[in-house]
Amino acid sequence: MRFMHMADVHLGCEPDGRFEWAKERRREIWDTFRDCVADADRMKMDLVLIAGDLFHRTPDMEQLREVNYLLGSYPEICFALIAGNHDCCSPGSAWERFDFAPNVAFLGSRKTECILFPSISCEVYGFSYDTNQIRENRYDRLRPRKNEYFHILLAHGGDRDHIPIDPQAMAASGFDYIALGHIHKPTVLLKDRALYPGALSPIDAGDEGPHGYLAAQTHGTQVEVHFVKKALREYVSLQVQCSEDDTVFSIRDRVQAAIEERGRENIYRITITGQRNPAVEFDTDLIQSAGMILEVQDMSVMAFHMEELKERYAGTLTGRYIESFEGRKLDRTEEKALQYGLEALLSDSARRQG
Repeated sequence: MRFMHMADVHLGCEPDGRFEWAKERRREIWDTFRDCVADADRMKMDLVLIAGDLFHRTPDMEQLREVNYLLGSYPEICFALIAGNHDCCSPGSAWERFDFAPNVAFLGSRKTECILFPSISCEVYGFSYDTNQIRENRYDRLRPRKNEYFHILLAHGGDRDHIPIDPQAMAASGFDYIALGHIHKPTVLLKDRALYPGALSPIDAGDEGPHGYLAAQTHGTQVEVHFVKKALREYVSLQVQCSEDDTVFSIRDRVQAAIEERGRENIYRITITGQRNPAVEFDTDLIQSAGMILEVQDMSVMAFHMEELKERYAGTLTGRYIESFEGRKLDRTEEKALQYGLEALLSDSARRQG
């Protein structure tokens, strides 16, 4: 049997909502999901597992119709899904009133269900969240029936507020594969047996690194699993080093070059480090125009030449401040105090001269 395991698709989410590319990101999440389902067809998958949070919020009837139309368009593939904490199957929700296509199995009860797929000799177990928090260890005692079928558990959780998961209990459960969701980074709980594929697309700046789905092939009760990168973009934290020679525009160009090297399609958080010319103040708004940048942090410090400054500001508050640190070895705290104090004094001096 060949199967695909995805989770945390978050259809309907609009990441980076205050930026101009937010609506494009919302469409991309849908497009990535459609492409993954097309991949399942191209790769001749027998089964696609969706381990919760298919939607960013509990879906309405229109969203369910869209998904059902897509999944029902591939009648040769079996689909099994549960609702997670974001899209929980709360009482009275559209989940309860919706009839999926014959090839789509929604395990919508808060009690564990077992769906049988005789054509592929597989049983899928699982239940849906009916609220956005479940603090009980509800997976620890689950066991599959004893038969010749391949046994899969669909599970969503892994932290204190969302069904804590014990790897040892999972290892002893008897399931041949445990398809996990909720953790947004690809994570192996038990090698080739209990895995998180991570979010299909990154949905906030903390979701750094590649995103996609897991493709698996069974060999008896053994499973061979590999990760398939699918998301169009990544969130990237990028550090750019400045020097005393940098100007306002040269550092913007350096950031732009770093983005070109890493990929213009990605979304960045930029940190400027290093020592800058005391006469230069970097324009973070200008730097932010160099690409898809969420924020720019200027952590650079002024490069001071102490003897020159002491001579220039002799007899002033700034000069006396420098002299107060002379004649002894400074620890890191004292070095920072000297640095920050000089920045404040010189900035104040520059304002008064202006």
